[in-house]
Amino acid sequence: MNRIVSTLVVALACLLPVTALAGEINLFVAASMREVVNELSADFAVKNSGVTFKKNYGASGALAKQIENGAPADIFISANVEWMDYMKKKKLADDRSVATFAYNSLVFAGRPGVKAASLHDVTKLEKIAIGSPKSVPAGEYATEAFRKAGIDKQLEKKLVMAKDVRECLLYADRGEVDGAFVYKTDALQVAKSAKILFTVPQQYYPRVTYPMALTVTGGKKAEAAGFYRFLQSAEAKAVLAKHGFLVK
Repeated sequence: MNRIVSTLVVALACLLPVTALAGEINLFVAASMREVVNELSADFAVKNSGVTFKKNYGASGALAKQIENGAPADIFISANVEWMDYMKKKKLADDRSVATFAYNSLVFAGRPGVKAASLHDVTKLEKIAIGSPKSVPAGEYATEAFRKAGIDKQLEKKLVMAKDVRECLLYADRGEVDGAFVYKTDALQVAKSAKILFTVPQQYYPRVTYPMALTVTGGKKAEAAGFYRFLQSAEAKAVLAKHGFLVK
């Protein structure tokens, strides 16, 4: 019955005129999507004067756990497929609404003067920041790359763990580490002093994928379903591309 209601709400939201939407939408979004989602939610709010947003940005795993523990969330955007699968397994995500929002790539960013042009060069450095692999997808991607490149043992005592990818980049910006493994979009848009030193070859880690979904409760809200539909629009794809994300 809930599945039928959810499907009807999403379908009706697609037919409603934009001005008919009103209410609060709770977004739980991977930290690396902050600028994009801020812009998209602002654009949507302009067209829907009665809609307001509450946004929670952080590590995908931490966000999923918060939702599991009862935090009000209408839309979840993860930085990897695993945490979306976790939401589905816990029956917290509306299965039929799961879709790919965007793609990204992993890079190594460091302060000026750091000599590192490849994964193997990183083993010669002293401190490297990554997001905690237990909850931060960027950290998972990085550790997978270390393993496949055969340098994981050499880096064990050099790693500095961060709570999310933005904190990871902050360490590099401040010069507290030699460099950090972050997403390309973060390094291009947010970094103040750190520069991209190299892009991690794709063969070393799974493609960085951002799945999105309505939560079970969000699927019952017309305004949440309306914003979810907006996130799939050509306008949203243009904003993603402007911020450096890939949509294909």
